[in-house]
Amino acid sequence: MRNHPQFTAYAALVSVCFFWGTTYLGIRMALETFPPALLVAVRFTLSGSLLLIGALCMGAHIPRGQELLRNALNGILLVGLGTGGLVWAETMIPSGLAALIITISPFWMVGLDALIPPRNPLHGPTLIGMAIGLGGAALLVGPGALAGGAAGKHLILGFCILQVGCLSWSLGSMLQRRLQSKAHPIVSGGVQQLAAGLAFIPVALYFQGPIHWSQKGISAALYLVFFGSIIGYSSYVFALDRLPVSMVSLYNYVNPLVAVSLGWVFYREAFGVREAIAMVVIFTGVAVVKRAEARRRRLA
Repeated sequence: MRNHPQFTAYAALVSVCFFWGTTYLGIRMALETFPPALLVAVRFTLSGSLLLIGALCMGAHIPRGQELLRNALNGILLVGLGTGGLVWAETMIPSGLAALIITISPFWMVGLDALIPPRNPLHGPTLIGMAIGLGGAALLVGPGALAGGAAGKHLILGFCILQVGCLSWSLGSMLQRRLQSKAHPIVSGGVQQLAAGLAFIPVALYFQGPIHWSQKGISAALYLVFFGSIIGYSSYVFALDRLPVSMVSLYNYVNPLVAVSLGWVFYREAFGVREAIAMVVIFTGVAVVKRAEARRRRLA
């Protein structure tokens, strides 16, 4: 296996599937110490700085001028608001549930692709897949939301915050994909992460909450910096460069499985028959959408 020419690329993909799946639990643990905005600021200021220091030491091209500005703005959308929405939502809903809800984020991508020039209109198979996936999301969230009470309100609010985060992540991804940049994707990622971290510092100061120092919370935050933001992101870029997009996109399905499993093991987060059925329905809808979009691109 080690002699396989793509061994390193597949190893990188495995690390993405695992490490990014563990970040949902890492966020929940880190929130026991840090307020949401401060966690985002600390995590991405550290990870972005370390990535850029490494890039400077290796003599890599660092964006400047308009290229730097656009990378930074995309980072605030992608990393700041996208991940920030997840962190905020995890103060209200379980980490595994958040991971399952985020699985429908490709729907925002194809929706924006249909609205932003050059527009790619939605076709029947894509709409069918979206309907299936949203049906799964309704099955996942609906019963708890209809139950009412504080838990129901938190579930609805957490779901809405995640959708804002998914929209921001998708918009930032689309703008970044269209940006003509000379920088290596890992360098661009460092710029984006540092910009997001710095942008959240004033937010963290304004919404300053209590810090409950604990070894578990600090260790979780450091884990997010090194394994989520640096190793996970670098592995993702490397795998994307060496493997087909369809292969790399498997992480979308593996991450929620890892997150749900760890959430149950460490916090006994609820996961029963209804959640399992909803997960399968969501995965089916996402797969239909991705297949339909891939076929459309081949025929274009």
